[in-house]
Amino acid sequence: MGGFIMWNRRDFLKNIGLAGLFLGTGVLPKSATAAKKELQKITILHTNDLHSRIEPFPKEDPNYSGLGGFARIHALVQKIRKEEELVLLFDAGDVFQGTPYFNFFKGEAEFKLMSKIGYDAGTLGNHEFDNGVEGIASQMKHLNFPLLNANYNFTGTELEGQIPAYKIFDKGDLKIGIFGLGVNLDGYVEPKNRGAISYIDPVIVTEKMVNILKNENACDLVICLSHMGLKSFTDGDGDLDLAKQTRGIDLIIGGHTHTLMETPERVLNLDGDEVLINQVGWAGIALGRIDFYIDKKNNTKLAASKLIQVAENLA
Repeated sequence: MGGFIMWNRRDFLKNIGLAGLFLGTGVLPKSATAAKKELQKITILHTNDLHSRIEPFPKEDPNYSGLGGFARIHALVQKIRKEEELVLLFDAGDVFQGTPYFNFFKGEAEFKLMSKIGYDAGTLGNHEFDNGVEGIASQMKHLNFPLLNANYNFTGTELEGQIPAYKIFDKGDLKIGIFGLGVNLDGYVEPKNRGAISYIDPVIVTEKMVNILKNENACDLVICLSHMGLKSFTDGDGDLDLAKQTRGIDLIIGGHTHTLMETPERVLNLDGDEVLINQVGWAGIALGRIDFYIDKKNNTKLAASKLIQVAENLA
């Protein structure tokens, strides 16, 4: 890993000569970033488990009164893209199933709207398979961004060649590598709906992905889009375990367990580096935001996070 330092606040502040920047909440003042040209900022936005919640929850909903809605997510994302130079938007799966929009349009509405919002990449959740493998394949034409998955083998199915394992984004002077992981479909998806898809151990896959993204392609940031859950209900393959058992991931954007996290979890990986894990509930009630500040010269990076409620007053 070549002396790679992550999340060491004291050293980072000393290196860049700034005070008051911290991991957790808060945003670096623009004047400070301008003063330090070697410091590059990239804003990562994310959702998970949208579950066809295209319109906001009704006002009378006892738990999520008036929250959510794709139009509001779009407005928020547009606002942030105007304010920040480098922005990426990701989704961690289970876009399908949950409202009549999916029953009637079979995913077309969700995929078309997410394409309009401008998602950069997503991954497959177990509910994407509710209409079978062909149910996903038939809706792919409505997407203008990739669905990534590295731990399902799609050979011999209609999705063969349709789901890349990873994607690299060039943003400014930064290279951002993204790969996708899905939950073990056993117990979540009926055999007839998953066809010949087989599941590969995410730890083994992660080693391969990190090698490609970090070692072969020199990505400055490696992000995993995971639909495995913060803690697995069954087989121990949750995001917390994945972070501890691997190296090289900087951020895991999670889904599946509908966990609403005010601030990201921080977990030490096999190298003793910190991995951030974040998830923002479900149904589009919140948008996750993590700003990374990367100093390529000194091989350091820091992050600030914000949980943004998707409510009426933000549209």
